[in-house]
Amino acid sequence: MLLFLVRHSLLFMFAFAVLGFLIPSVSLAFFPFLPFVLFTLMTLTLLGMKQNELIKRLSSKEIWLYAVLHSAVFMVVVGVIGWWLSFEQNLLLAVVAVAATGSLFATPAIVRALGFDSLQAMAMTIATTLVLPISIFLVLVLYQTERVELDWISYFIRLLVFIFGPMLFSFLVHRFLPEESLSRFLIKISPYTILLVFAFPFGLVGSFRVLFDQDPMMALKYFMIATGLCCLFFALSYFFYRKQGKAIALTAAITSGNRNVLLTYSIAGVLLGPAFLPLAGALQIPTYLLPVFTRWLSRILLK
Repeated sequence: MLLFLVRHSLLFMFAFAVLGFLIPSVSLAFFPFLPFVLFTLMTLTLLGMKQNELIKRLSSKEIWLYAVLHSAVFMVVVGVIGWWLSFEQNLLLAVVAVAATGSLFATPAIVRALGFDSLQAMAMTIATTLVLPISIFLVLVLYQTERVELDWISYFIRLLVFIFGPMLFSFLVHRFLPEESLSRFLIKISPYTILLVFAFPFGLVGSFRVLFDQDPMMALKYFMIATGLCCLFFALSYFFYRKQGKAIALTAAITSGNRNVLLTYSIAGVLLGPAFLPLAGALQIPTYLLPVFTRWLSRILLK
């Protein structure tokens, strides 16, 4: 059963998003446990990576150019499109905030399941997370009329817990434990790492179901916008990187399509306006359909 789940993990990510939508009470009850799942996922993912190689990737100019594309460039593109489509102010603020959001911490596990370079995806994820507070500050200054007060303490605590803490733990483990014993341990637990990703679509989609029950047409509108954003980020990143090779382009595309909206909301909270949380919930289904689409696309492009 475990082997079956791992082999079809990309499809099950989407299936768990649908399941969370169908049973919103369970999804909402599971939501408070997601930070613990996130920490475990980050720790296990980083344990499987050489920290010196990860730091080397993070020190490259290409990773930070990607972070600029992921946030600043897409913020401008989405802002122009939202203005052209005459989005009301709260919705415009929400879509630009999504464009400023860093990649999901689950992205490296998804990229590994696709057979691409998970180390590159991890470096991209960390870089986009580190520029997030600057990006969100610019969004609020440009699109929010109230006084801007970011929760910096909360943000830096999350950086320590979810990024630097697991990185330090991984460095110490690789430094003091025999590599042979560690390799055996990682081989045994590696199938379970991808299973942890199932928790995120399941636990986050419940809020969108609440909106659907209250106003189905509004929920449909937000779902269409969320799907459009995922497709836009994916397509633009792919075409921007396709000259570097199709595998790199697909890695950049899936990393860009995945957005850590939960972390963004924990930083800026209600300053993001009333449209952000419904849009964040609507993003879960297209976000976790992207890996399924990417696998299908990779089989065509990488023949």
